[in-house]
Amino acid sequence: MLQIYNEALKLSQRLALLQQLGWHLLKNDLELQSAKENANRQNSWFEPPFTDLAINNIATEFLDAEKLENWISAYDIPKIQVTPKTVGLTMAGNIPLVGFHDWLTIFISGHKQRIKPSSKDEILISHIIQTLVKWEPAVANFMKIDYTLKGCDAYIATGSNNSSRYFEYYFAKYPHIIRKNRTSLAVLSGKETPEMLEALADDILLFFGLGCRSVSKLMVPENYNFEMLLKTLKKYEWMKDHHKFRNNFDYNLSLHLLNNQFYMTNDVVLLIEKESLFSPISQINYTFYNPLQAVNVALPSEDSLQCMCGEGGVPFGQAQRPSLSDYADGVDTMQFACSL
Repeated sequence: MLQIYNEALKLSQRLALLQQLGWHLLKNDLELQSAKENANRQNSWFEPPFTDLAINNIATEFLDAEKLENWISAYDIPKIQVTPKTVGLTMAGNIPLVGFHDWLTIFISGHKQRIKPSSKDEILISHIIQTLVKWEPAVANFMKIDYTLKGCDAYIATGSNNSSRYFEYYFAKYPHIIRKNRTSLAVLSGKETPEMLEALADDILLFFGLGCRSVSKLMVPENYNFEMLLKTLKKYEWMKDHHKFRNNFDYNLSLHLLNNQFYMTNDVVLLIEKESLFSPISQINYTFYNPLQAVNVALPSEDSLQCMCGEGGVPFGQAQRPSLSDYADGVDTMQFACSL
């Protein structure tokens, strides 16, 4: 027991390290720049502007000292975790550092973690861990990269609907959080200003639309005029030159042509009338609703919905800028960690 206590980091120390990490990320020194370049070479979806955005959001929303203090004040987090548990953390890799919030939660709670990063996003989280260990060697007692995750006390795993079935099977007897595929939608009134549509374009195409908070489905009033929206989405016209995105666009366009299906396009994205909440890369699904009826009558199942943008939901332009209390799937991971 004494050995564990001596290895522990006080809550105040953990918070100080996180604040220092925030400064480090904003400073963007040569080591971080090198890590970001290597991450892009490993995964070409991690375009530098998107990686910079993800890291800046983490620094300003997750690692700000005042925001952290306000967030943890709602929980009973011990100053020293005398008997820390070990949490196995399986991370996704769809956008840069998408698993950071889970990592942050476990670290603040004082528990240990063994991290299995996605093969698509190993470099950035490894850089963060190595940086913290360099500043405070005791951090190495609380986190390490591990590709097996056997023998942990609890698990947090994020993956596809298919992989989630395996997670449920293997982790069933342990405390766990298992996340499946989710995506987001936007409800338009038809009265949006140009500024609102430009913000919506960010919700749709930031990170190439690969995030669970990326809008993949639009609900629009009957007789909606798509002309201004299509024009605004050309804000991301540079994506036409990204080989992976362009390959997806060409493939989906070919399918619609072969099936003689009606579509709209601005040569950047495809707009298709389709009920499905999920849409492939480069495509946005839409459905019409009767503005005289309640919109929620036509809303899809919440089991697959991460967030809803528009009136009554997340303001346009904020979908990809979650706060500390915007928990994935609505599951309070800090409460989970505190209950172990």
